[in-house]
Amino acid sequence: MSLLTGKTALVTGGSRGIGAAIVRRFASQGADVAFTYLSSAEKAEAIVEELKGMGVNAKAYQSDASNYEQAEALAKSVLEDFGKIDILVNNAGITKDTLMLRMNEEQWDKVIEVNLKSVFNLTKHVIRPMMRTGGSIINMSSIVGVTGNAGQANYAASKAGIIGFSKSIAKEMGSRNIRCNVIAPGFIETDMTDELDEKTKEAYLSNIPLKRLGKAEEIGDVCVFLGSDMGAYVTGQTISVCGGLNT
Repeated sequence: MSLLTGKTALVTGGSRGIGAAIVRRFASQGADVAFTYLSSAEKAEAIVEELKGMGVNAKAYQSDASNYEQAEALAKSVLEDFGKIDILVNNAGITKDTLMLRMNEEQWDKVIEVNLKSVFNLTKHVIRPMMRTGGSIINMSSIVGVTGNAGQANYAASKAGIIGFSKSIAKEMGSRNIRCNVIAPGFIETDMTDELDEKTKEAYLSNIPLKRLGKAEEIGDVCVFLGSDMGAYVTGQTISVCGGLNT
């Protein structure tokens, strides 16, 4: 039996990058998968067909996780379509990088809204139905949320906030068999890192003990562990998947 057979997962920002890798990993382990996208409907539907080809139920929803009402409607729709939510992965996020001297209010507010408020929104609307059956909430932070980074005060604050939020939910909901954990990815191969010049990549690699960028699928593997019964006694933790960068 696959590790997630019989479970239903909801993943925000699941149509590209790390989110798409998580969605595929979940499906490969037998989970039915609901995921969100903002604008790439064609890409999302292609992923849905790919997942159905793995023998699981899948559906994509156009939804903005940072919008409270849309998050509420999303949770209701997924529960109607799938009957339950066993795993929630709060993955949606953005960056608006600049030094604090140049950062404006909009750059601060938008990053906090998309990266941190979205985690509150989805957790709020999923946690009550999840109380009936137990479940796993996995929140995507960043190594920057642990270490900080120049030029990313807004991003680091949002990702550090996710860690504190998750520890609190773990303490509140542990007695209801709801686990809440954080993954803090390091430098992962995505569309964003593909745009970096070689000199910048070399500078990053020089600080990573494993001397390579991570793969999105490796984040998906940790999500499978935390979402499955293999992680049944793990809650309130932040797992850095960073090649040893945070060492």
